[in-house]
Amino acid sequence: MKRLRIGIDCRYVRIGRHDGISRFTAGIVAHLPDRHDHVLLVHDERQLASLPEGIPWERIPAPTDAGEPLVARAVNRLGLDAVFSPMQTMGSRGRRYALVLTLHDLIYYRNRTPPREFSWPIRLGWRLFHLSWAPQRLLLNGADGVVTVSETTAGLIERHRLTKRPVTVAYNAADPAAPRDLAAGRSRTLVYMGSFMPYKNVETLAAALPLLGADWTLHCMSRVSDADRRRLEALAPSGSIVFHDGASDDEYLATLRSATALATASFDEGFGIPLVEAMGVGTPVVVSDVPIFREIGGDAAEYFDPSSPSAVAAAVRRLEDRWDEAARASLERAARFRWQDSAEQVTRAVERAVEDRQRR
Repeated sequence: MKRLRIGIDCRYVRIGRHDGISRFTAGIVAHLPDRHDHVLLVHDERQLASLPEGIPWERIPAPTDAGEPLVARAVNRLGLDAVFSPMQTMGSRGRRYALVLTLHDLIYYRNRTPPREFSWPIRLGWRLFHLSWAPQRLLLNGADGVVTVSETTAGLIERHRLTKRPVTVAYNAADPAAPRDLAAGRSRTLVYMGSFMPYKNVETLAAALPLLGADWTLHCMSRVSDADRRRLEALAPSGSIVFHDGASDDEYLATLRSATALATASFDEGFGIPLVEAMGVGTPVVVSDVPIFREIGGDAAEYFDPSSPSAVAAAVRRLEDRWDEAARASLERAARFRWQDSAEQVTRAVERAVEDRQRR
């Protein structure tokens, strides 16, 4: 194949601190193979601070702009052979380039509460979008290829017949971090990294603490509202939950490296980057028995019924009995999720999209 000029839609990169899609974008960009030329598409020059230096870039309208369905008019002027977007909502009408979109998960069809940080018009549109499969099919079939971040979601895309386009799995991953000293011991702590939305089910983790014993603590790393804090504290012994209320990366990793396990009781998830982050430093995970966590954790993890605090406590005790073996297995398991591999899969999806478009 000839050398292509590929645009990478970086308009979802957060300014200041990554969220999941922002980190996915930055991880892919940082590890793109050099057999093609790349152009970063941003809507704010400040986004470039979170992306690798030295890659050409262009400014196009923000993805929340009212003209997003017609954004291809702006992109056409750049003379690109293809565009890869880390979301599925990039407008495709009138485009003259191959397009690969990303569908991370289908979680908001089962849990329809939109992320709290969105404005009310976006939250309303979000709810309406997820009332049926039709809008999703329209978006995905408007592209030439689709990327998703797990085999679990790829299976759901097929089951619900969401697209006629080829689907490529490019795993989410975590930034490399130095592993813990497995011989240095561990504290009786569990780490939770994530939001406090209802489906995250942090309450079950809190309710498991009194069953584990007075010397156990749960470290909640993310920002938390006063209402969520009070609700969780009422379920656990006094002082047994430590709220970091937005830990830095260094603080998060230091807490992981001394903990017994990372824990999450989510009823549903799209992926689970915290699992990969924890396993990558040699900290085992105790998690809900849901398909995506089985895909990520394999035999290295311990699983539990997310509706049962006693099942959480039992899983933690099982992990204690095999902790050394689980820590080593976690390091091996985490090695399956690498940005280099994911970026290669994205590039192959783009190459196939160009070829398919030329044939059509």
